Amino acid sequence: MPEEKPAETAAKPAQAKPEPAKPAPADDLVSTRHSIRADGRELRYTATCGRIVLRAEGNTDDKYDGAEPKAEVFITSYVLEGEQADRPVTFAFNGGPGSSSVWLHLGLLGPRRVVMGDAGALAPPPYGIADNQETLLRQSDLVFIDPVSTGFSRAVQGEKPAGFHGYGGDVESVAEVIRLWTTRNGRWMSPKYLCGESYGTTRAAAIARHLQERAGLYLNGLILLSTFLDGGSIMFTPGNDDPYVNYLPTYAAIAHYHGKLGDRPLREVLDEAEEYAAGEYQRVLALGSRATQEERAAAVARIASLTGLSPQYVDAVNLRPEHIRFLTELLRDQHRTVGRIDGRFLGWDSDYGREMWTSDPSIDAIMGPYATALNHYVRAELGYSSDLLYEVLTDRVNPWSYKEFEAQHLYVLDKLAEAIRVNPHLRVHVACGYYDAATPYFAAQRDFAHLAIPPELERNVEFACYESGHMMYIHEPSRLDQSARLAEFVSGPSQA
Repeated sequence: MPEEKPAETAAKPAQAKPEPAKPAPADDLVSTRHSIRADGRELRYTATCGRIVLRAEGNTDDKYDGAEPKAEVFITSYVLEGEQADRPVTFAFNGGPGSSSVWLHLGLLGPRRVVMGDAGALAPPPYGIADNQETLLRQSDLVFIDPVSTGFSRAVQGEKPAGFHGYGGDVESVAEVIRLWTTRNGRWMSPKYLCGESYGTTRAAAIARHLQERAGLYLNGLILLSTFLDGGSIMFTPGNDDPYVNYLPTYAAIAHYHGKLGDRPLREVLDEAEEYAAGEYQRVLALGSRATQEERAAAVARIASLTGLSPQYVDAVNLRPEHIRFLTELLRDQHRTVGRIDGRFLGWDSDYGREMWTSDPSIDAIMGPYATALNHYVRAELGYSSDLLYEVLTDRVNPWSYKEFEAQHLYVLDKLAEAIRVNPHLRVHVACGYYDAATPYFAAQRDFAHLAIPPELERNVEFACYESGHMMYIHEPSRLDQSARLAEFVSGPSQA
C-alpha cells in the first residue's frame, strides 16, 4: 500500500502583539528649596512645580464609574518653611482667556521677578531675573495656576480640551485645583485668598461663589486686578453706549501722558473727564439725533479737548471713538501706535492709513521678557523639565464658550455680591491702572457702585489706582506701592 501522507495543516495567521497599555496620567511635581532676603530677614521656602491630574467623577445607570483623568494642570507653589498650617495662602491666576499665570508669578507676587525695564527704556534680550524682595510670600504662601491649554497645562491624551475652554468648565477646573491643593497640603484651616487679573477677576468672582456652594470652602479675600465683571460696561457692541462713557477718562489719561493735553496735573484731567463722562456725555449720547446742532458741536469740541483727537475725527465717528481706533488715531500724525494693555507704550506699523493697528505695542514689549524668564526659571531654578511649549498667551482656547450667558453679556457681579452676602468676612481689593485701555478704571468704579451688597458690607471693598496700565506692576513705582498694599490686605483682619 502506498505510504499515507499526513494531512496538511492550514497555516495560522500570526497574531499581532497587543499594544502596551498607555501609562495612566500621574502627577509629576518637583520640589526644591530656596531662600531670599526680604524685610531684613531670610525667607527659606520650598518651591513645588509640575502638573497635577484632574479627575472627574462619573455615573452610568446609577452606578459609580470612578474618577477618570481629564486634564493635567501645571501649578507652582511656594511654602515658607517652619510656618504653621494656618498661615495665609493665596491662589493666583491671570486671564485672557488663554493666559498663563506668568504675569502675576514673575511680575508681582512670586519670590523671583522679571527685570525688563519700562515704557521708553526697555532692556534688550535676554533680559533678566532677580529676587523680588517685595514678594507676597512674606505674608502668604503662594500657588500659581495655569488653566487648561495655558502654560504646560493640557487635557489628557484622548480628551477633548473644549470642555475646559469656557466660563463654566474653566471655573470648575480651577476651583478643583484649589480644593485639591488645600486638601492635600492640609490647609483647610489657613486663611485663603484668590488673586486674579483681567479675565482672572471674572474667574475669581465666580470661583468664590462656586467653592462656597460646591465644597463649603469660604475665602477670606479676593484681589481683583484690572477687573472684567460686567461685559456690558466695556464691550463695544451695537446700541450700547456704556463703553464709550467708561473709556473716556482712560482716553484722557493716555492723551495726557503723550503730551496732547498740555502740562496740567493728571488728577485735574481725570476729574474733568470723569465729570463729563458721568454727566453731559451720557446725556448727549442718549439724545442721539435729537441733540441740537449746538449740543452736538459742543460735544464734539469737548470730547476732542479731553481725548487729544481732532474735532473732525470725533465728528466722523459720531462722538463715539472705539478703543482700538482711538489708540491707532491718537498719534497717527507722528506715525506711532499706542498700547492697549498699557497706553504708555508706543509702537510702529507698516501702514498709517489703516483704521486699526495690527498689534498691541504693549503686548509686543512684554511678551519676550516674561516668556524668556519663565522658560529659564522653571527649568534652571525649579528643576522642572518639559519639551512642551509653555503657552504664555494662546488663542487655542478660542472660541471661548459663554453658553451660560446666552442672549446676554457676561455678568458676574451677582456672583461676587452673593459670595459677600453669604460670607460677610470676605474682603475685596480692587486695583486699576489709569493707562489701561483693556479694562478701564472708570468702568470698575461704576460696576462696584452697583454691587448688590448692604451698606454695612460696602467697607469690605477697597480701591487702588495707579499711574500704570493693565499690568500695573510693570511700572516700578506702582509695583512697590502695590506690593505694600497687597501685603497689608492679606495681613489684615476681616472688616465685616
